[in-house]
Amino acid sequence: MVAEQRIKEKLWIALEPTRLDVINESEKHAGHRSSPGTGESHFRILIVSPKFAGLSRVARHRMVNEALADELRGGIHALALATYAPGEEVRG
Repeated sequence: MVAEQRIKEKLWIALEPTRLDVINESEKHAGHRSSPGTGESHFRILIVSPKFAGLSRVARHRMVNEALADELRGGIHALALATYAPGEEVRG
């Protein structure tokens, strides 16, 4: 299973989002020194989840990082996160 699909699956299960956009941006980082060259190392995620209601941005990011802990220990080098609760203005 490719990294993008694993990310989506784990976030759907852990955070029950009403919106989830996962964009593979690895090609933008090809050739960078820290890029592993797998084509699955850099992702941008926009997620709207009721589980984020009342939480700080840091707490939301921690929840995402916890859900993706295995991927972050493996080949994923970077995540750009935009995390929202329902009813908040989504930018992105």
